[in-house]
Amino acid sequence: MSLKLDTLAYTNQLRGLPPEHKIIFALTTLTISLFTHPLVQICTALWIGIWILIYARIPAGIYLRLLLFTLIFCLTSLPALMINGVSIANLQTAQLDSLYGFNFGNFYIYISYSGSIQAWEILTRALASVSCLYFLMFTVPFTEILQTLRDWKFPVLLTDLLLLMYRFIFILLKTADELWTAQNSRGGYRNWHTSMKSLALLIGKLLQRTLQQYSQFSLGLKARGFAGELRVWHPRRYRPSPRYIIEATCGCVLLIGLEICQNAGIFTRI
Repeated sequence: MSLKLDTLAYTNQLRGLPPEHKIIFALTTLTISLFTHPLVQICTALWIGIWILIYARIPAGIYLRLLLFTLIFCLTSLPALMINGVSIANLQTAQLDSLYGFNFGNFYIYISYSGSIQAWEILTRALASVSCLYFLMFTVPFTEILQTLRDWKFPVLLTDLLLLMYRFIFILLKTADELWTAQNSRGGYRNWHTSMKSLALLIGKLLQRTLQQYSQFSLGLKARGFAGELRVWHPRRYRPSPRYIIEATCGCVLLIGLEICQNAGIFTRI
């Protein structure tokens, strides 16, 4: 999946736009997503989806699959906010906040109205924020992000650490895929017991093999004359699009205006 995402970052239809424009757009929409109400966040997620699917021509299956991962991750944590419990003696304090509940021994377990509102707000904020980050991930290669950060005078140490972490993720995924393929070809996952045993062996070998490959990567850098700074080259063949600039600016202004109307009570709060 990571290799596929990296390939899409180099081949999407927005590849020719300056990376700093796309980074600023992603950060602006991310800021809007973090500080607005659910209605604006939903609109932001839908709008970013248009940029990803229609403008960048990213396959819908890949984008929706990533959104599904985010949704499942969120749904596993939201019940902790929605479900509450009090002792029977304090039942009266929970009745106003209870949507549905039942007695369980000496406790009253119920679905909290305030907790449900909070869970809904967290869910919409997470989906909107992740959509903005997916736009950045799908449309800007990582090396261009690092180069843009360097042009913006970010510390070289920080950008080098980001590049090494990015490279380390690929080494980790490649090693895990090779180990899993070798185990699977030998019937290592034919039943539950064997699968758990094979998974334990994979985890144990994964760290060892990954550290070995990372050591070889470090030796390769030294052999090539690494002098304390990783330099990334890429051609400056970008062409700003007035249409996209106007559309992005107007869209952000409309989202901010929608939030102002939401705060003024013009729309019903979602």
